[in-house]
Amino acid sequence: MAKRLLLVRHCSTGLVNKGRFIGSSDVKVDTDALHATAPLAQLVASYSPDHFYCSPLNRTRQTAEKLNEHLGLDIEIEEKLQEIDFGRWEKLSFEEIAAQDPVRVHQWSKGQSDFTFPGGDQIGDFHKRVHYITQNLIRLPGDTVLVVTHGGVIRTIICQLLGLEPNNYLLLFDIKPSTLAMLDIFENRGVLTGLNLALRENL
Repeated sequence: MAKRLLLVRHCSTGLVNKGRFIGSSDVKVDTDALHATAPLAQLVASYSPDHFYCSPLNRTRQTAEKLNEHLGLDIEIEEKLQEIDFGRWEKLSFEEIAAQDPVRVHQWSKGQSDFTFPGGDQIGDFHKRVHYITQNLIRLPGDTVLVVTHGGVIRTIICQLLGLEPNNYLLLFDIKPSTLAMLDIFENRGVLTGLNLALRENL
């Protein structure tokens, strides 16, 4: 049987952060969004995950703990599931970044893995980190692994397991908050079997 990855993006962090680069910044989720996760939790529970992993940041831990009210699993905190660090671009909008740092924005648009966010992560290093933890997750015993993490991490996992070029990971998939993406893994390659599941119930 194939290994199944259940990838949940954390709940919305509210209108104050909408359209802003929130990577390593440890913000909390919107309370109303957190209380609207019951349909998502029921959907996740229906797949009977064997393992439950979570990024260490507040927004993922809050989401994971709420989902776990329906699961009762041990949540493993995994540092390598943390979102990319945008450095000095953290909490800024794209318009603000483009006005302040147009040269770097142009460099970033080329999608090269050696691009480093000012004061933050290099994209290539982020991809290596995500690849490392993904390989560990799919080697776990049992059939199904649940992961609560971030949009950038989920996009990267999908690209890597589908054999897609990861450098433009931000452009390939739109991962909504409080939703589930599913991948079935066969011999280290993935089939995307669900994307933005439970979205309608969480609008």
